[in-house]
Amino acid sequence: MGRRPDKKNRPSGVAWAALAAFPMIKNKLLLLQVVAIAVSGLWVYWPALHGDWIWDDPLLVSRNPLVHDPAGLWKIWFEPGRLMDYFPLKVTVEWLEWQLWQNDTFGYHLLNVILHIISSLLIWRLLSKLGLRFAWLGGLIFAIHPVTVESVAWISELKNTLSLPPFLWAMCVLIDYDEQGNPKDYFLALGLFLVAMLCKTTVVMLPMVILLYAWWKRGRVDWNDLKVSAPFFAISITLGLTTIWFLHHHAIGEGGIAIGGFLSRLALAGLSISFYFSKCILPVGLVAIYPRWIIDPPSLIQFLPWPILGGVIWWLWTKRASWGRHALLGLGFFLINLVPFIGFTAGSYMDFTWVMDHFLYIPLIGLIGLAVAGMGQVSKKLPHSSRSFSIGIVTVILALLAWGSHAYAGIFLGEETFWAYTIQHNPNAWPAYHDLGVTLFRANRFSEAVEQYELSLKIKPDNAEVRNNLGLALSQVNRVPEAIEQYKWALRINPKYVPAYTNLGYILDQIGQRSEAMEEYDQALKIKPDDALTHNDMGNALSLDGKMAEAIEQYGLALKSDPDYAEAQANLGLALLRTGQLVEAIKYLELAIKNKPDYAEVYNNLGFALMRQGHPSEAIEQFEKAIKNNPDYVQAHNNLGGVLAQTGRVAEAIEQYNISLKINPNDANARDHLARLQGQGLQPTAPAVAPSGK
Repeated sequence: MGRRPDKKNRPSGVAWAALAAFPMIKNKLLLLQVVAIAVSGLWVYWPALHGDWIWDDPLLVSRNPLVHDPAGLWKIWFEPGRLMDYFPLKVTVEWLEWQLWQNDTFGYHLLNVILHIISSLLIWRLLSKLGLRFAWLGGLIFAIHPVTVESVAWISELKNTLSLPPFLWAMCVLIDYDEQGNPKDYFLALGLFLVAMLCKTTVVMLPMVILLYAWWKRGRVDWNDLKVSAPFFAISITLGLTTIWFLHHHAIGEGGIAIGGFLSRLALAGLSISFYFSKCILPVGLVAIYPRWIIDPPSLIQFLPWPILGGVIWWLWTKRASWGRHALLGLGFFLINLVPFIGFTAGSYMDFTWVMDHFLYIPLIGLIGLAVAGMGQVSKKLPHSSRSFSIGIVTVILALLAWGSHAYAGIFLGEETFWAYTIQHNPNAWPAYHDLGVTLFRANRFSEAVEQYELSLKIKPDNAEVRNNLGLALSQVNRVPEAIEQYKWALRINPKYVPAYTNLGYILDQIGQRSEAMEEYDQALKIKPDDALTHNDMGNALSLDGKMAEAIEQYGLALKSDPDYAEAQANLGLALLRTGQLVEAIKYLELAIKNKPDYAEVYNNLGFALMRQGHPSEAIEQFEKAIKNNPDYVQAHNNLGGVLAQTGRVAEAIEQYNISLKINPNDANARDHLARLQGQGLQPTAPAVAPSGK
């Protein structure tokens, strides 16, 4: 990809403050170049910095009990069965982020952007070590290229942005080792590679890149090169096999992903390579979920990318004595790092798409290197009079890339925007309809959620999760028989789908079929004994039956599985309150509020518990918080009125009862209490508690 530079012409760089990209700034030009990359990267991703959680983010971070667990660090590293993938360093960073920022997504996005800028600076450093004249431009292109947006603007892809800096740093140090033979450089590179692999195993191909670099530099791969790469291969194979095991036991599951036989996979691989190459060169029409090609059985034309690729490689091989050798380094880097994602090995994403932009985060670097090397060669041959025009062309291209990335980053602002954009560009993306439905459901827009779930099922009718969620939405719009049918349909598709058992049990309990509900809960717990939601719902059913001791036991089991489960904390607090265990009740009610600060029912119940303890002023404060979170909460108004009356604040009490009657003119309790105060001067009855709900 270029000649080796003279040391006097090679930029020395900015300390690991610009994190190991360059040791020190020697002149203003270098400083301006660093600032240009940093500012460009920040501007591109500015629209996404305040973006909300999307897609897998709640599963991996905001609703991940392991990330929230104070003892989570030990479990992350030494109880790998708790992870979907064994990326312990990445999950450790997420754990630390949660301790710092909780649900404030700004910090998560900012870290991704900072790591991306660091990688851009390291790419500059790497390309300069390979002798490229416009190495700085390579770093800038990476910072603003649209195909990197999915990796940077999506919180879940921290694994990409976190693994790339040590990967690039390791490559830089390996080049130093190859030139100077310092063992410290070698062991530093090995350690950095291990760090990168513990963030995400997509860096697994570095040992092959080491051998490619050796061939590029010396025209051969000798025994010493194999010895140098051997420990890297050992790490790569060990953690790579670990990832494959996790993939098939957690992400894909028993059903697997239907790709087809060898010919289908071969066609998919060729199509994927050509697709990824085209998106790097012309990054337009980017979307989170691309339409899937029909490859089973494959058509003859779908194999066309292979002879084209073979012809290009053969042609470059014939030119290996000159520029072809450099082109093979760049193209080889692209292809080698793309191998894990071209379809020979199934991934969970293949259930809805064959290709995703974030898989290009590393391979893109090879094509950027090729582009920068090409610009360097062209600039030498251009007449001086044409250089201004060439600079203008490059500037326009860079501006278009940055503008496209800036606009695309805005799509990641929130789930409704994200999924609406995806559906617009791929109307057959069934996960987009489903996840848009989930977003609408959380916003209490249940009828709209039903519509989106039904659209998803038109495309993929055999999805148990979508049918389960459709059942939830139908139950919220009082279409109970249809909801029950959806739960049963989900269980016909997947007899081991625990959420459908739990939700079916809940709805049966709500319509008075308690014994049938308990059967569904029992079945769920046979499949997944530690399911917190099922234990909580079973506790609710037992509580309604008056079996408080058994209910308390079930709530305790729910919290053993998920210590931050606010509903279970609230329900346990309520059960303890009803059995007179006030101190313990207050403890769990306060924990529920800590985990869910807008929980109006719990403020009400906490107020009741404090009243029972003889703390009326504190009880008043809690009832007021309940009303603040739910101004139409009649029971809280009544309870506040009762406490105010008992403490002699009769006028304020009367006001609360009047508010209750405005909300619900048929509220007999409020009317009775108001009459007592206004007519007979008697005190109202004691406050009441409210169930916290499902």
